[in-house]
Amino acid sequence: MEQAHASTREPCELSATEAGRLMAEGQLSSEELVRSCLGRIDRLEPTIGAWVSLDRELLLAQAHAADERRRSGQATELPLNGIPIGIKDVFDTADLPTENGTPAHQGRRPPDDAAAVRLLRQSGALIAGKTVTAELAVYFPGKTVNPYDPQRTPGGSSSGSAAAVACSMVPIALGTQTNGSVIRPASYCGVVGFKPTYGSIPRAGVLRQSPRLDQIGVFSRTVADSTLAVSILQGDRTPQGDMLPWPKIDPERLQREPKQQPRLAMVRTPAWSSAEPQTRRALLRFVAELGCEVQEITLPAVADLAVACHRTIMLSEMAHHYRPLVQEYRHHLSPKLLAMIEDGATIGKDQYIDALGLAEEITGAIDAALDPCTGTLTPATPAVAPEGLESTGSPIFSTLWSLCGVPAISLPLLTGENRLPLGLQIVAARGRDQALVQTAHWLEQNTPHR
Repeated sequence: MEQAHASTREPCELSATEAGRLMAEGQLSSEELVRSCLGRIDRLEPTIGAWVSLDRELLLAQAHAADERRRSGQATELPLNGIPIGIKDVFDTADLPTENGTPAHQGRRPPDDAAAVRLLRQSGALIAGKTVTAELAVYFPGKTVNPYDPQRTPGGSSSGSAAAVACSMVPIALGTQTNGSVIRPASYCGVVGFKPTYGSIPRAGVLRQSPRLDQIGVFSRTVADSTLAVSILQGDRTPQGDMLPWPKIDPERLQREPKQQPRLAMVRTPAWSSAEPQTRRALLRFVAELGCEVQEITLPAVADLAVACHRTIMLSEMAHHYRPLVQEYRHHLSPKLLAMIEDGATIGKDQYIDALGLAEEITGAIDAALDPCTGTLTPATPAVAPEGLESTGSPIFSTLWSLCGVPAISLPLLTGENRLPLGLQIVAARGRDQALVQTAHWLEQNTPHR
């Protein structure tokens, strides 16, 4: 779609980068863009179910304000001025409910925006509405269906954000990932999903599930849009709270620097056998047809312990943070979530501390293995989106990378059964986010789209 000329498409189908350029040139207004997005929502939302809260008048008022900023010359330093963005319903928003995908929080109205939402507003972005999340950002699915096949899952827990972007309801949407909640729905819905290095985006005002693992990511339809959004979410790089002093990415480098061939690798992680044969064939065929050298690397043996280590940390921290909900709203929680919380409550302090130590050992080993290359290729999911809406699919190809907090991006460059989208995941060592997006941009530009 991105290869077509902007003038041949509806405004809602433009990337944020394209729309921003047209608005700066006076060829498009934010109100025109928003009305086009609302028209797409009106047509598709009854089938897709991507939104849990959307205030049309509030969104149009934001668009009018953005257009006024542009007309008065106050938008020149606002890179997302007039661009509507979907917000996963685990980020606090002062002007919309934040219900975290659970009846226990129905009608909850936070007094302030989450730090990430505040950074988006400061960049001129419009908060389009709140997108559907799985129950408390875990596994029990919301109402969203897959845009390619309504009988298949869109993935989770950032289901609404991925589906909204795939349907051109908005060009960008926020998500979170504790295990596979950005990469997996991006793969299933055929969009770009980017999760930068752990700790590079402030998480204040976001639902706390497992602080050692919780990470923020974005969905878009181009690498450039995802890079731009993440650069804004990284703020001014002043370490505070849970932020770490990782280098900030520069979206302008995607266009400014020569398009040098990246140093690519491929890895068959411990989850390789979990991939369907067609997924393995698609990745190996992609690598063979790239026309450049792709080194195959082997991960250290300690990586085999990542899934169990991740489970111990996630369940233990989930049990701690969700205990008050169990005590007060047990009847509102799904049996599956209750079982996970109860499992987490049985994990002893020593076992948890040992898992944290093991996670640091695994992370160091993974950084060392990934560091020589600008991007390492691996599947994003075992297969295309599974049939049925009772599950959000397996996160197994994200678990290792989420545990280690390395940057990861899923590109819609592979195709699975029935020509459904299948993500190509690219990972890099922590702090190598710029190299990762440069690599992803090169692949996006130099390989045929589905």
